[in-house]
Amino acid sequence: MPRRRVLIVGGVAGGASCAARLRRLDEESEIVIFDRGAHVSFANCGLPYFVGNVIADERKLLVASAQLFHDRFAIAVRTRHEVLAIDRLRRTIRVRDLDAPGGAAERDEPYDVLVLAPGAAPIRPPLAGIDLPGIFAVRTIPDSVRIRRWIDERKPQRALVVGGGFIGLEMAENLTARGLRTTVLEKLPQVMPPFDPEMALEVAEHLRRFDVDLRLGDGLARFERGEGEVLVAITESGARVESDLVILAIGVRPETELATKAGLPVGPRGGIVVDAAMRTADPAIWAVGDAVEVRDVVTGQEVIVPLAGPANRQGRIAAASICGRPCGFRGVQATAVVGVFGLAAACTGASEKGLKRAGVTDFAKVYLHPGHHAAYYPGAQPIRLKLLFSVADGRVLGAQAVGTEGVEKRIDVIAAVIQLGGTVYDLAETELCYAPQFGGAKDPVNLAGMIAANHLDGLMPLADWQALERIGAVLLDVRDAEEYASGHVEGAVHVPLSELRRRHGELPQERPIAVYCGVGQRAYYATRFLLQRGYRAANLSGGYATYRALQAVGLAPPKTHS
Repeated sequence: MPRRRVLIVGGVAGGASCAARLRRLDEESEIVIFDRGAHVSFANCGLPYFVGNVIADERKLLVASAQLFHDRFAIAVRTRHEVLAIDRLRRTIRVRDLDAPGGAAERDEPYDVLVLAPGAAPIRPPLAGIDLPGIFAVRTIPDSVRIRRWIDERKPQRALVVGGGFIGLEMAENLTARGLRTTVLEKLPQVMPPFDPEMALEVAEHLRRFDVDLRLGDGLARFERGEGEVLVAITESGARVESDLVILAIGVRPETELATKAGLPVGPRGGIVVDAAMRTADPAIWAVGDAVEVRDVVTGQEVIVPLAGPANRQGRIAAASICGRPCGFRGVQATAVVGVFGLAAACTGASEKGLKRAGVTDFAKVYLHPGHHAAYYPGAQPIRLKLLFSVADGRVLGAQAVGTEGVEKRIDVIAAVIQLGGTVYDLAETELCYAPQFGGAKDPVNLAGMIAANHLDGLMPLADWQALERIGAVLLDVRDAEEYASGHVEGAVHVPLSELRRRHGELPQERPIAVYCGVGQRAYYATRFLLQRGYRAANLSGGYATYRALQAVGLAPPKTHS
């Protein structure tokens, strides 16, 4: 019986993972990887850090080499080979050898099984001047080598990063570390588009503290050549930004040209359509990674999430499916983290704006600002945490956190709970490590769950800062006099918590009362007291700290008096 021939197009995360897993499950099949680049299985998430000299040697970015695949797994790797077309009827692919002597040579390669893992390409909009020297995108090791060589040889003084997402901010940090005065241009009014605006605000403020020039709410219109070799970016508002180096970090789009030319269905998000086993409409073709659409585990919608973790898991699922093992990809929830100048911002599941876009309305949110470990142990750093959950059943829908310590740990825990369909009650009861230098007896994860559970159980109704004008509530500030004097919401009644028991008669019984303090804890105590005295009280989650963030991004209508 002839050996089964498995061809894999693309050898980075999904393709390489699929190939290695397939060999572990099947010693007999012939496995060949084709990639048009010079490397396979490299850590493209590390490219900004190679530019910044944090990773000194480009070879450190190679997770595995072609030789390793050959020696360890008996897998053939054909780098610098571009796959041009798929003939589904004949079950062949058309391959061009980019290094063939005398020019490109093409040949047909037969397959029994084909796996498409072409990934996603950086968006390079068709704007005037976009191809001027000194304008780079970052996708491969050669891309990062060219950028680093440009910096080493030309000694640029100024850099422009177009795009304020994960890669854009990592590039901004690394370019700043190389001594370049860095500007970030972002079309949206916030950095970190997956985050809600009030959570992204701290990231923006932190970048500015490190002298990154943020230009938010303004898109790129075109490039011009200035004096000498200066690059001039003209924005949609007409502003001119001069630089000596430009990094395009606008985003990526799935590479689906092979699939569409072969007649494979592409979904509304622009990705290849696959089933839970990562199989396309053609029973002999699978697809994985950044080029496919998969189910969002929170909203149930089809999405494209270009992250290495999901791509690797999809590669494993495809390999198991090819070998006839029952399997299914659970879906994605976009768990991610970025670090910039010592600050970490992490998220998992849906954002508030994402839920609204998906038509989900029956949800609630809590904000909290706990320390990353026990407050009495020196060095506790605050974590700003936002938790979203279903009002109907308490299911955890998403979370975002920002801080300098312990951020990704908390988001990882919440991500696992979301993956298992868990609720805020599960967060409240989750048993986590405790020692004073690592966490508190009530971890921030527990606290978030407890606050949300108290709301669902009617023990602590939550008020929404963004809905205050609609509900017509009396604002009650229960902070101390010094805190109130330093700044408060205009029109708020001030009764410190320590005086509330003897002064609560000053508050109207007939109107709802929205209570706030610094971060939410004292307001919780006040809300519990008022509820037991017959008042319709609710806690403004996250307190004055959250209000100031919401106000800064235009989401909190009342005015501040200070």
